[in-house]
Amino acid sequence: MKSPRILFWHRKDLRLGDNKSLMKSLEISHYITSIYIFDSNSQLDFNAESRKWFLGESLKELSQSWRHSGSRMIVDEGEPIKLIPKIAKLINAKFVAWNKGIEPYEIRRDFEVKNELQRLNINVLESLDHLLMNPSKIFTGNGNPYTVYGPFYKNLKSKLIYQNFKKFDLSDLKLIDLEQNIIDNPLIRSSSEKLKKFAIKNKFIGKSSCPCKPGEKAADKLLNNFLSSKKISNYEKARDFPAQDGTSYLSASLRFGTISIRRIWDQTSNLAIQNQSGLSSIETWKKELLWREFYQHCLFHFPELANGPYRKKWSRFPWQNNQKCFTRWSNGETGVPIIDAAMRQLNHSGWMHNRCRMIVASFLVKDLICNWQMGEKKFMQFLVDGDLAANNGGWQWSASSGMDPKPLRIFNPFTQTKKFDPICEYIRFWVPELSKIPDSEILNGEISQIGSISYPQPIVNHNIQQRLFKSLYAEI
Repeated sequence: MKSPRILFWHRKDLRLGDNKSLMKSLEISHYITSIYIFDSNSQLDFNAESRKWFLGESLKELSQSWRHSGSRMIVDEGEPIKLIPKIAKLINAKFVAWNKGIEPYEIRRDFEVKNELQRLNINVLESLDHLLMNPSKIFTGNGNPYTVYGPFYKNLKSKLIYQNFKKFDLSDLKLIDLEQNIIDNPLIRSSSEKLKKFAIKNKFIGKSSCPCKPGEKAADKLLNNFLSSKKISNYEKARDFPAQDGTSYLSASLRFGTISIRRIWDQTSNLAIQNQSGLSSIETWKKELLWREFYQHCLFHFPELANGPYRKKWSRFPWQNNQKCFTRWSNGETGVPIIDAAMRQLNHSGWMHNRCRMIVASFLVKDLICNWQMGEKKFMQFLVDGDLAANNGGWQWSASSGMDPKPLRIFNPFTQTKKFDPICEYIRFWVPELSKIPDSEILNGEISQIGSISYPQPIVNHNIQQRLFKSLYAEI
């Protein structure tokens, strides 16, 4: 008997290697066709030019990989609830496979698609692929979801020691394509044109300066470079210095699934066994990977986080939301060098160093007294690695409105500069107006030549704003 046709639906898993639901599909049949849908109900994948670029380039490579394997990737645009059943019927698929998401919209969408497929007697194959641990399977001793990172980290790390992740090599994958009469269908024939059209439309000017690189091959290269060079051994010290090449740049690869989190975790764990001298740095890197898991865990169990603060009292905070101040922050024109450098890096490259993300977030919320959700939205409009759970979690951490047990944290941008950009290398790269200004003036925020260098006076006084913010905080 001929094996059944399977439709594999790519979402945040733009790779063939170590792909859970794809492997589950291969256990049933090699008659597999894939599909990617530009989902008209969800703009998170492509409402930023940087993410459009990353997505388009990754899809082009993925489409070639499917052709190399003997099959194809269909590309369409519209509502998955209508398109997935329609195309499954068109290609005579007996199964539709996908990897589950944890965002509120993803859960609702998949539930509706699954119901429609079951009505058509088409089976569904699901796995959770983009996390090391299913959020529904890790709880506190009282059986509640975690709301504090430290205990979550300890519990998850202890569970991962006993995980035996399967390793898959799909380089020699041989699949069977659709029959010619189906390939000739206008919907299937127009597929490659839709992908070309999407890629051509993209106007992202920062692709050469963006350190994140699209595609499965580039993600492999980034991981190998990070683990085989001294970067992983120096990670604990170098990761906080934005002028240094001290991070992995894998955030967008994980966000779009061009690499498996299991592969990263496994290879890092193996390295820890071989490289005892770098254990502390490797451990710090693994903690960062598990912060990603924590924010996904939180969003899964508390979906209301997507719309507002975890700590309800923050709904009553009297934000000033000065639009002129927000615009200057957004454009990198605050007169505070570290803030302006970081925002210009974001605007130009689609990426920002993590230390700087914390500094600019604190400045927007606690110096300019603008609602953290304004910054959250700005980041999602520009970040190549923009992810709902991680972005929301990071902004709520900075705003003190989230699950962090420390009630109030305020970063002094000048103190942060002295610690993490002491010779102003990062600042001078992104704010060339300051290239000839002495370090001491930049570090203290007292630039004597402001009138002659086209650089603005500081938009606010940090010490005054800090006192104001604390008084407003006391009211709630």
